[in-house]
Amino acid sequence: MLRKFSYLTMMIAGVFLMSACSGSSKKSSEDELTLSAPAQSGTLELSEEVMSDVIQNISSPVEMASIIKATGVDFSQKILNNTDKVDDYNTSYKRALNLGVYSADLGYINTFDKNNIVVSYLVAIKTLSEGIKVGQFFDFNSLKRMATNHNNLDSLMQISISSFNQMDSYLRSQKRSNVSSLIVTGAWIEGLYLTSNVIEQTNNESLVNRLAEQKDIINIIEIIIKNYGSDPDFAELAQRLGKLRAAYEGVKITTEFAEPKTIEQDGQLIIVQDEISHVEITPEQVANINAEIKSLREFIVS
Repeated sequence: MLRKFSYLTMMIAGVFLMSACSGSSKKSSEDELTLSAPAQSGTLELSEEVMSDVIQNISSPVEMASIIKATGVDFSQKILNNTDKVDDYNTSYKRALNLGVYSADLGYINTFDKNNIVVSYLVAIKTLSEGIKVGQFFDFNSLKRMATNHNNLDSLMQISISSFNQMDSYLRSQKRSNVSSLIVTGAWIEGLYLTSNVIEQTNNESLVNRLAEQKDIINIIEIIIKNYGSDPDFAELAQRLGKLRAAYEGVKITTEFAEPKTIEQDGQLIIVQDEISHVEITPEQVANINAEIKSLREFIVS
């Protein structure tokens, strides 16, 4: 089943829900991404509102981490992005992308309850968020303290969700939705990268199906990034995303609508339409997709 979440909320719930809770740019190191000029002729321009709605309907990489753990595979720190690289990310473009990467890594760390490396990733998040001028939304001393205490799980989750919601609203109000788009893209690609590594080890059917279901998401991500195609960095990222989209071309996805369910939410009964996705994907297609994911991820974290 392809479940959709408010992306930034779920991403950060995983980012700071630690075990206890928890392209090279030509811009200067002090640059600040602002809303780029209109997309070049022939590309699809999207409004701020449309991009916000799209981003909120992208599946969270925290889901991927949960499925990875369910396969029984051991935790592997070597597949995470090394926090020693943080100082190398000296442009807003790189900082935003890798803020997303480290966010997905922290979701993975949280899922496997690895307290011993939580702090280094929190520090990486702090450094990058301050580098793109959104560090004011995070009380990192409190987060670090709470990350070592399992009893603070609910409080830490609420704080982190609130912080990222404020950050997202701020970025959009400042016409910096391109920054949010980069954070989302980095987190999504890192989630796929972690998944592809486990698929190569286990060939787990659930993970293969979830990987295949991302065919629709890659189309959306590419459109969002193309919207800022007048910026050379975004244009290059869009071109690389296009290669990943091409690897998905032969994958087939059909959707079956199940009986609607009634659930209680905030004291009210609401009707939810369940969707079940069926995928057709060959081992060769999986191998090609994994290769493109690794190439794109290496480009992002380099």
